[in-house]
Amino acid sequence: MAEPGIATRSRSAVITARAAASFDPVGRSVATARAFVRDTLQGWGFSDIVDDAVVLTSELVTNAVIHAGTRADVLCLRSADGVRVEVADRYPEREVPLRHPDRPYASPDHEGGRGLMLCAAMASRWGVEYESASKHVWFQLDLPARPVGTRSAGPAIPDGQLPVADGRVRVAVLQIDAGARISSWNEDAEQIFGYPAEKVTGRPLADFAAWPHTPGTGTGIAEALRLSRWEGSYGLRGADGRVIPVYASHLRVRDAAGEPSTVCLLVHDSERAVLQSPARSASPAADPAQLSESRTTDPFEVFIGSPAPDDLDSLLQRTVERARDMLDADAAFLLLATDDETELEVRATTGLPSTRQRFARVPVEAGTSRYGSARMPAVHEDLTAVPGAVPLLNGTGMRSAVTVPLKVEGRLTGSLGVAAESAARYSNEEALRLQFAADRIALAVESARLGELERLRRGSLSFLVEASDLLAGTLDRDQTLALMAQMTVPTLATWCAVYTIADQASDPYLAYVLHEDEELIDGLKSLLSRIDPPEPGTDQTVRPWNAPAHAAHDAALRTSMRSVGLGSPSDYTSGIGTTLATAAAVGGETVVLPLMARNRVIGMLTLGKPADEHFRQEILELAEDLSRRAALALDNARLYSERMAISRSLQRSLLPPSQPAIPGMEVEVIYRAAGEGNEVGGDFYDVFPIRDGSYGFAIGDVCGTGPEAAAVTGLARHALRLLAREGLGGPAVLERLNAAILDEGARSRFLTLLYGELRPLQDGGAALKLVCAGHPLPLRLRPSGEVEPAAEPQPLLGVMDDLELYEETLTLEPGDVLLCVTDGVTERREGTRMLGDDGLTDVLTTCTGLTAGAVASRVLRAVERFAAEPASDDMAILAFRVPEPRQGD
Repeated sequence: MAEPGIATRSRSAVITARAAASFDPVGRSVATARAFVRDTLQGWGFSDIVDDAVVLTSELVTNAVIHAGTRADVLCLRSADGVRVEVADRYPEREVPLRHPDRPYASPDHEGGRGLMLCAAMASRWGVEYESASKHVWFQLDLPARPVGTRSAGPAIPDGQLPVADGRVRVAVLQIDAGARISSWNEDAEQIFGYPAEKVTGRPLADFAAWPHTPGTGTGIAEALRLSRWEGSYGLRGADGRVIPVYASHLRVRDAAGEPSTVCLLVHDSERAVLQSPARSASPAADPAQLSESRTTDPFEVFIGSPAPDDLDSLLQRTVERARDMLDADAAFLLLATDDETELEVRATTGLPSTRQRFARVPVEAGTSRYGSARMPAVHEDLTAVPGAVPLLNGTGMRSAVTVPLKVEGRLTGSLGVAAESAARYSNEEALRLQFAADRIALAVESARLGELERLRRGSLSFLVEASDLLAGTLDRDQTLALMAQMTVPTLATWCAVYTIADQASDPYLAYVLHEDEELIDGLKSLLSRIDPPEPGTDQTVRPWNAPAHAAHDAALRTSMRSVGLGSPSDYTSGIGTTLATAAAVGGETVVLPLMARNRVIGMLTLGKPADEHFRQEILELAEDLSRRAALALDNARLYSERMAISRSLQRSLLPPSQPAIPGMEVEVIYRAAGEGNEVGGDFYDVFPIRDGSYGFAIGDVCGTGPEAAAVTGLARHALRLLAREGLGGPAVLERLNAAILDEGARSRFLTLLYGELRPLQDGGAALKLVCAGHPLPLRLRPSGEVEPAAEPQPLLGVMDDLELYEETLTLEPGDVLLCVTDGVTERREGTRMLGDDGLTDVLTTCTGLTAGAVASRVLRAVERFAAEPASDDMAILAFRVPEPRQGD
C-alpha cells in the first residue's frame, strides 16, 4: 500500500506530447537535465511551472548520477491538466522510503532524501515505482488556474518601450513537406514576399532562403527543417530579388498517417517579438537547486546556458542574443578578427538587418569608418555626435552603444557590442558587465572558430581537388569557362562573370555569365554588357568592383521613374520587374580576381553577392586559389585550341582541294585518318586532271602516322601533280618522287604508292595505265561478280636509289569497278584474325551492280564491323566505275 500522501500514478490522463532524454553519471549531466526540462516546458508553453519542475528534476537527477552513480532517464509527459516528469535510475538498492516516528522523513545524504522531500512539498502528486533493475520517481505539476487563452504573461510596461511593429503585423505561415518542399503558403506570405502561392508551392524552401553556407561548416537549412523545434533569423528572397530579413519559428509535426512536415511562422526580423520565445533566466539565483553548486558553476554556462551550441554560428548568435537581453538593449552584434588583427568581420547580429551586414569587414585602427575602440571597452553615449564611431550601426537608428573586445592570451579575437535607440543609455557599469561576459566566452568562441577554420580547410581542400580534376579533364575553352562558373556558383558566390583577354592590346571580353537563379542570367548579362569591364590588374589580389551595383541602381531608378511617367521611354527598355530583380541580384559586394597564367593576365573572374551581402574572408581566399587553377586551365585550353587550329589548317592544305568530275566515270573517295583531331595522316589520295581528256590518280601509304607521316604525304601529293603535268609517264614520275623522298635524309619515310592515268573512251570504257609500287593491289570487279587483281606488285619508294618500275595497261569495260585501298583496310584486325586480301575480295564480290559510292560505303562498313575496337590505322578507299549504258541509249 502506498504511503499516505503519496498518490499512485494516474493512467487516465490523455498524453498529448512526450519528450525523453538520458544522462550519463557525470556532474555536468545535472545542468544538462535542467536545461532539457526547461526547454521542453518552455516549448509546450508551461512557463508557469518551469521553475518548480527544474528544481525537482535537478534534485532527482542529482540523486541518480551523483549519489547513486547510475545513468538517469528523464521523461516529460504533457496532458491537458499539467505535466508529469519521471526520473529513473539503475541503483541496485530497493529500499522503500517509508516515514518512521524515530527518524526524519528524509536526509540530504540519503538515497531517498532531499529530492523526495521536495516532491512531497512542491508536487501536486508524486510517487515511486520499482522494477527489477530500475527505480522510477515521478511527480506531477498541475497548471495554475488562468483565463482561457492565456499562455504566459509579462509585466505591464510603458507604451514607449513596447516593441516596434508595422501598422498591421503579418505572419507568414508555410508548411514544408518531408522533401523540404513548400506545400502551403498563406496570404500574409504572399504580401510579405510577393510570390503567389502557385509560384512557390512544390518548390524547395532552399530556392528562396538566403541561408549563409560555407563549404564544410555550419548548419544548413535542410538540417534546421529536420529539428523538432528551431527558432532564429535568416533571409528570404522576395519576388523583386531583394533579401527580406525574417525571424522564424519552426515546429516539426506529423499528420494522422505519421507523415512528418514542418510548420514555419515568419515575421519581419524587426518584429521578432511577435514570435520570439521568452529568454531564459541566466542568473544562478533563479534556480534554488543550483545554490549548492554555486561554487562550481561555470560562468560561461551562466551566460550562454547549457548545453552550449556545438557550431560557431549558433554559439555567436546565442551570445549576441544573451548580451542584448542582459543589458536590455535593442540590438547586439559580434565581430571576429582576422588572423593579422587588422580587420573585423561581422559574424552575428540581433536587432539589426543581419543578412545585410553578415561578413562585412572594417579595419581595426582608428579613423573614419574604423573600429578605433575595438581593443578597449568603449561607451558611446550619442552616435549622432560622432558619426562613424561604430560603422556597423550607421543608418540603423541606434543612438548609444557599448563595445568590448574579445581577447585570448592578450590577442584580439573579436568585438562584442550592444546598442539602444535612445541616447546615453549605457555607463561604465554596463561596459564592465559586458566585458565580464566577453571574457567568459572569448576562449570558447576562439576554440569554435578554430574548429570552423579546420573544417573549412578540409572542405576547401576537397573542393580544390575536385575543381582541379574537373578543370584538368577538358581542353575545350568553352567547357572550361562553364566549369569555372559552375564551381563558383552557388558554392562561393551568388553570381559570377568571366572576362577573357585575347592579348595585351585587346580589351576584356565578357565570355560567360552565371547566376544561381537562371531567370536572372539574361538581365545580368545585359547589365554587364552595357558597362565598362573591370581594369585588368597585374597583382593576384582581390579587388572590389562597384560599377555593377551602381549601374543596376541607376537602371532601376530610371525604370521606376519611367513607370510613373517621369522618365524618357528610351532610358531603359526592360520591364520594371526585371530591372529591380537585376538590381537586387548585383546590389551586394562584388569582387574581381585576375586570371593570371604564365606571367600574363588572360582574364578576370568576377564574383558577386545580392543586395547588401558580403563575402567572408575565407571564401575570398578559397576563390583566389580556385582562380589560379582556373587561369592555368583556361590558358591550356587556349593554347590547345590555337595549336589545333594551326594543325587543322596545315592538314587541310594536304588534302586535295576538290575532286574533278571525269566524264563517263563514277568516282568515290572515303578517307579516315587515325587519331583524335587528325584530318590527315600517313594515307593519302588524289585525283587530278593532267591534260585534256586525261586524269591522274594516286593512293598511297606513308610508313607511320601523325605529323611526320603527314609531311611526307604533302611532299608526295604535290610532287605527283607537278611531275605528271610535265608530261612524264608513270615510272618516271615515281622514280623522281623516290629521289625526292631519299633527299629528306633522316626525315624520309618509305612509301607505298599506286599511281595511274585514266582516259575515258568514246565507246564508254576507260583506258588505264598503272604502276603499283609496294602498295596493296587494285581489284577489278566485273559485272559477272568475278574479282581479279588489276596490277602486279613492284618495289616501294623511299628505300632504294635505283628503281626499275614499269607501267601496266588496263581497259575498264562498262559495269567494271576498280577498287583501290590502303593497308588500313586489308590489315583490319580482331584479335588474331585479319580481314586480308581474301576478305576484301569476298566483300567486293557482293557489290555487283552497285554504284562507285555504294561500293566504297559497303567496303567501309565491312571494315568497321570486322572489329569492335576503333581503327588504329589510316584508311583510304578509292573506287572507279564505268556506268553501264541505259536501255534505249
